[in-house]
Amino acid sequence: MSSSVAGAPQASSVTSASRSSRRRQRSTRLSVATALLVLSALLVLGAVASGSALLVTVAALGAVVLGAAATRMTHAELLASRRDANRDRAEQAQAYRRLAEARADEHAARVAELTGRLGEREVALGDLQTELVKTQRTAAESARQVEVAHRRNVDLEKEGRLVSRSLESAEERAADAIVRVAELEAEIDVLRAELETVTVAWRSAEAGARRRA
Repeated sequence: MSSSVAGAPQASSVTSASRSSRRRQRSTRLSVATALLVLSALLVLGAVASGSALLVTVAALGAVVLGAAATRMTHAELLASRRDANRDRAEQAQAYRRLAEARADEHAARVAELTGRLGEREVALGDLQTELVKTQRTAAESARQVEVAHRRNVDLEKEGRLVSRSLESAEERAADAIVRVAELEAEIDVLRAELETVTVAWRSAEAGARRRA
């Protein structure tokens, strides 16, 4: 592709050289035709100046011949100029066509490269989207687990508060029971003391009754 693009300037330089050569040839031919016309005019003027009818006739015939030759050369040069112009246009058209083909190839290569990159980006985007979906699912599952753990923690805190309250209530009941046990022990001690007093009194009375009998 680069060789075809590089070849376009070379072909253009060759075409420019051939155009310059043809222009020099046309310039030479036109100069010759002009010289023939000038020569015929000089012949006629010389013949007229001599006053000889024969010389005028010969000069006129020569002028006709020279004019015809100049006209033929001019006509041939005109045809050659047209052919050269057509050839130049054809060469320019071919050069433009080659340049357009080279640019089209470059554009196609660029489009193919961009298409390949776009395909790679699309594949990478698809992978990222898949990874994003997986990450979102993982995040959602983690959030659900955190919510479940939070609920469990709340339930445990509630149970802990209930247990704490139950423990406090049990401690209060135990304290009341300890106080009640102490009271009962004191009452028992009082009853025992009273029982011992009554027993001693009863025994004393029984012993006195025995002595009186």
